[in-house]
Amino acid sequence: MTAFDPTIALIEAADGDQRAWDALVARYSGLVWAVARSFRFNDADAGDVFQATWFRLVEKLGQIRNGDGLGSWLATTARNEAIDMLRRRGRESPADVTEHLDRAPSTTDLPEEEALRSEEHRLLWQAVHRLPERCGRLLRAMGAHPAPSYAELGAALDMPVGSIGPTRARCLESLRGLLTGELPAPGLARQRTIGERRQA
Repeated sequence: MTAFDPTIALIEAADGDQRAWDALVARYSGLVWAVARSFRFNDADAGDVFQATWFRLVEKLGQIRNGDGLGSWLATTARNEAIDMLRRRGRESPADVTEHLDRAPSTTDLPEEEALRSEEHRLLWQAVHRLPERCGRLLRAMGAHPAPSYAELGAALDMPVGSIGPTRARCLESLRGLLTGELPAPGLARQRTIGERRQA
């Protein structure tokens, strides 16, 4: 099987090769979806961001020839499309939008096992929703398949590449604390810390 080469795929897609275009979509669709989902859009709005991002690539197909940065370009474009959607709707933050992360059920699991797994999935994302917005967006974006590179994550989240690893570690530690009951919600933790400083 020939390894995927984004530069060749871009050139061939620009020349009208449908298979090359399909290969691009297959390789990067998870990343684009993850960026749209990181803004907590519902299915319809995330779909609009997804479609708009690929439309932008169609518009630029004849101009982009170096595929090495394509993932970062798509991540940045998806982020910009999401921000534009928020601005058009007069929202500065998508925090009030309910996000449903659907997981396809397995046909081989027993109903009891599937119910338990669904409940664990629900509790996990409830905890993610309690994290600061920056952490939630990072963890959602990192859930893309195939896994995005740090350069792509940086473009998607407007974060310096060097800060992604440490931020990820802190976010996962906070998430672990929330799931095990060792930490209160982040806002409560900050309030308590301020109170402790005042007493000191």
